[in-house]
Amino acid sequence: MPRVIGLTGNIACGKTTVGKMLLELGAERYIDADALVHSLYEPGQPITARIAQVFGPSVLTPEGRVDRQELGHIVFRDPEALRRLEALVHPAVGAAILEELSRVSPSGIAVIDAVKLLEGGHAALCQSKWLVICSPEQELRRLIERSHLSEEEALARLRAQPSVEQRLPLVDEVIDNSGSLEETRQQVTRAFARFCQRFPPS
Repeated sequence: MPRVIGLTGNIACGKTTVGKMLLELGAERYIDADALVHSLYEPGQPITARIAQVFGPSVLTPEGRVDRQELGHIVFRDPEALRRLEALVHPAVGAAILEELSRVSPSGIAVIDAVKLLEGGHAALCQSKWLVICSPEQELRRLIERSHLSEEEALARLRAQPSVEQRLPLVDEVIDNSGSLEETRQQVTRAFARFCQRFPPS
């Protein structure tokens, strides 16, 4: 198995930015759990059919893929609906992550980027778990701009995220992405050096 860094943090805090920096520093593969979910939501996929059964046909687009915006309206306002969705999606995402890891060389370093890394069970695959944070104001602004949401919709999604305080004792590194890109890059470079020193290739 390759060495694995797990990246987590709330939506719009900058995990993708950190993941790209890790690739520049020498990580071999960046595995984005959200992108894997996108592929599972395509027409004809088993998860797509199950989601339509559980949440109704209105969550599908005319082409038959999951309408993430419509599904978001439902699950981010109802914690029980979110739990039902995660129970459907997490096992399939876990299998897809293992498939991605199998393509990494034994001496390589893979990065798993997942909002629910600690809650979804993927943390067991990681030698080191990193939490990416930014200020709540930045997170809200980035989410509104990135996903074209109203402030009310963005706040509903942010409230559905696990709290940063609960996650701090569970991670090995904290990357504060509130400042400039260069400040973030310096933190990532130092943390990556610590990881490589602690987990040299076998």
